[in-house]
Parts: sequence; C-alpha cells; structure tokens
Amino acid sequence: MDFLQSLINSLPGVAGQGLIWGLMAMGVYITYRVLDIADLTVDGSLATGGAVSVLLTLNGMNVWLATLIAMLAGMLAGLITGMFHTKCGIPAILSGILTQLALYSINLRIMGWGTSAGTQATLAIRVDNYDLIVSSRYVRELSLSNPLPVLVIITAVVIAVLCWYFGTESGSALRATGANRQMSRAQGVNTASATVLGLMLSNGMVALAGTLLAQYQGSSTIDMGRGAIVIGLAAVIIGEVLLRGRGKVFTGLIGCSVGAIVYYFVIQIVLRLGLDTNDLKLFTALIVALFLAIPYWKGQLSIRRRSRASQAKEEQNNA
Repeated sequence: MDFLQSLINSLPGVAGQGLIWGLMAMGVYITYRVLDIADLTVDGSLATGGAVSVLLTLNGMNVWLATLIAMLAGMLAGLITGMFHTKCGIPAILSGILTQLALYSINLRIMGWGTSAGTQATLAIRVDNYDLIVSSRYVRELSLSNPLPVLVIITAVVIAVLCWYFGTESGSALRATGANRQMSRAQGVNTASATVLGLMLSNGMVALAGTLLAQYQGSSTIDMGRGAIVIGLAAVIIGEVLLRGRGKVFTGLIGCSVGAIVYYFVIQIVLRLGLDTNDLKLFTALIVALFLAIPYWKGQLSIRRRSRASQAKEEQNNA
C-alpha cells in the first residue's frame, strides 16, 4: 500500500520530467527518424541550453529571452556538427562526438563567465528570486505556479510548429533528404544544407529542453546532459511502439512525449522497488533494448503465423 501511495505521489513529477524530456526527444526524433542521422551532439547541447539560459537569467535578463538565446546557442552547436559532417567529410556520428566533447569545456566556460576561476560546474537558480517559466517546487500544487499546464502548452505549440514546418518546402526537402539522399539530390535538393538545417533544428529543440530542465530542477550542471541521447532514443522508440507512429511525423512527435512520460514512470517503479540507483543506466539500456526488440518479435510472430496458415491451407488442398 505504501508502495502504491508513493508511486501515485510521484506522478506529477513524472509528468513534469516526461514533458521536458519529451521536448528533448523531439530533437532526437528529427535527426534519428526524419534525417536518418545518429547525432550525439545532444549530450552537450542540452547542458549548453541550461548553462546559457541560467547564466543570462542570473544576470538580469528576462527568462523568456534567455530561453530564446539558449535555443540559438543549441542551434549553433548543431551548425558546428553539420559543418564537420558536410564541409569536412567527417562521419555524422563522429562529428557529433567531436562537438559534444568540445561543448564540455565550452559549457564550463559559460557557467564560469565573470568569475575569477573562469570555469564552473554548477549554476544554481532559485524560483524565489527569479520569475522562472517552470519549477518542480510547485508541481504538486493546484495553482497557477504549477509547471504542468505550461509544459503542456509549450509541448502543444512545439508540435504544431514542427508539423507546420515539415509541411513547407524546406521541411519537405529535409524529410526527403532523410528518406533518400541520392534521389533528393537528383531532384535538385541541396542535401548538405538540409542536413545542416536538420541538425540545427534538432539541437535547438534539445537546448530548449535543457533550459526548461535547468529551471525545473533549480540548477544547471555540467553533467545534466550525460546519457541524454539514450533517454531521447528510449522516448522515441517507446512512443513508436505504443502509438505505432513510425513514419508519421505528427504521431511520432506526440509519441516522444508519451514515451518520455512512460520511461520516467518505469524509472519511478524501479526506484520505489528499492533497487540501487547506480543501476539506472543498466535498466535504461534494458528498457530501450526491450522496446527495440518488441517490433522485431511481433514481425517474426506474424511471419510464423502466415507460414503456418499457408501450410495448413496447402494440406487442406492436398487432402
């Protein structure tokens, strides 16, 4: 009974975390599914978004403007990855690793801006002193300060804007590049520009999630993006399995939020069962592997059923 009660009490926090990481997963979805690129920049650009927005807010800038600038910083990180890939001929996955590696030092510099040390691993920001967009402090309260309605609205607006964009000429070119680069190039699409644009859009989304996460938890840390790509992929894959939305952008984007919420719900169950928090990465890997395997198992089961039905039909005909 205590287990069930504690699990129910954790649901508002699960929803808050899930909605924020769902935005991050949408950025992963753009590269992983739409553009068909494995981009590892996101582990760094998530922390960049948090670092830039918190630093600017601490220095008196309006939090919404700070969030916008943080998104632009994330897009700049995506631009660098895109340039490594398209202009330097470096494979996409290695380009992301290089940018992510560089962002670790850059993020330390950003958070240490104006200090004598020049680097800093953590920036704390209190909702008591600043008018933050979201804060976990009020997630269980029935008030206007509750972050859940704001996060739902932000998620809905982001999905609407992305769906609109992917219906435009530029968005269609990006989707075509991911579907078939050679055919797109033959049709006159500048696939290099589309790739760079997709990486910028993806990392801008990830930076948005980073700034909201930093505000939600009350601090920006250098390691807040560690393992982000795994959580993002988990959310994308879980959403696709649950909503069967692969290939459909609208369903896929909604699935990112649904998948992230389900992921954090499963993590809460693991924590409430008293399992060691050091094993969270192990459970994450197992969850992703399981949801990756489910479509394959279903496909194999369907093939076996058809094969058995075909054999039974042949036996009837022969009889």
